[in-house]
Amino acid sequence: MDEILVTRSSMPDIEEYTNEIKELWDSHWLTNMGVKHKQFQAELESMLGVKHVALYCNGHLALENILEALGLPKGGEIITSPFTFASTTHAIVRSGYTPVFCDIDPVTYTIDADKIEELITEKTVAILPVHVYGNICDVEKIAEIAGKHELKVIYDAAHAFAVSYKGKSVAGFGDASMFSFHATKVFNTIEGGAVCYHDDSLEQRLKDLKNFGIHGPEEVAYVGGNAKMNEFCAAMGICNLRHLADEIKKRSAVYARYRELLGGKEGLTLCPAQEDVTPNYAYFPAVFDKAVFGADRDEVYKELEDNKVFARKYFYPITTAFDCYKGRFDPEATPVALDISKRVLTLPIYADLALEDVDRICGIILSLSKT
Repeated sequence: MDEILVTRSSMPDIEEYTNEIKELWDSHWLTNMGVKHKQFQAELESMLGVKHVALYCNGHLALENILEALGLPKGGEIITSPFTFASTTHAIVRSGYTPVFCDIDPVTYTIDADKIEELITEKTVAILPVHVYGNICDVEKIAEIAGKHELKVIYDAAHAFAVSYKGKSVAGFGDASMFSFHATKVFNTIEGGAVCYHDDSLEQRLKDLKNFGIHGPEEVAYVGGNAKMNEFCAAMGICNLRHLADEIKKRSAVYARYRELLGGKEGLTLCPAQEDVTPNYAYFPAVFDKAVFGADRDEVYKELEDNKVFARKYFYPITTAFDCYKGRFDPEATPVALDISKRVLTLPIYADLALEDVDRICGIILSLSKT
């Protein structure tokens, strides 16, 4: 019985990739915004319908860089969600800001837009919502709040590449959106990330931040770091972008099979489809209620593991419960996020996952049900 991992990286045929990188052996230009970097950037700007895309070696540094580039007052408060990957909270803290945690919507698991405004103080400088599992935040309500209080909005869109709302890419909402192109994502560049933004004045600042502030061979005008995407990662992005539509189509079939087999099962909650949203089928979260279903999340996780199926407790723990933040933040302050984190399990989903394997996974899960 073969192992089934929670995800599997999508890759083009090796011939396609080697053909894409062949010219690098002629130019020996491997990094520092070469031909592949520029081509990939242009293709993303066209596909996402945004004016500016800045490419990065990973999504985390992309998020840190956009926070710095916006020039927000250091020490200010940024309203965000604790139901996210470590990167979101770490980026805020490492950049010199104080995260203020808003609870999540119990249906979409994104930030509860109805609870944001009560958290705004004179110290608030921005809102950093997170699109979760491919579910998108209430972008309209958030825009209304941000406009009323003159706050910047930076979306952590790591889970939402290629998702659109009312025909518009999620990349176009807020002042900026960060995407992760990590190997585990719907779309990957091996490692990588990007920031999409609208303000022309940010272009040079972001270049400075990710390339040591170098303006020329004898001029360093800004104290920057090193966060550039290399040519090999950009080439992988160019290749994978060609297959993105097929990738999402294959994922949708896996997603549909899960819903067919698990949907409507008492004590097992699945995310409903969002209205006016074109999804990317990035993750398949299932939330378990032991009193009704007959087994809790951890018992389901263990049973799957015993059968060589490796799901993920994602997101657990919430970031406010991390050891590194012990005594600093209160996980109990966001009870919905805390509760969901203890009951959610993301099941294996990727383009090449056979439907027969989905059937086996669901059979294992349902074998634990008492109804």
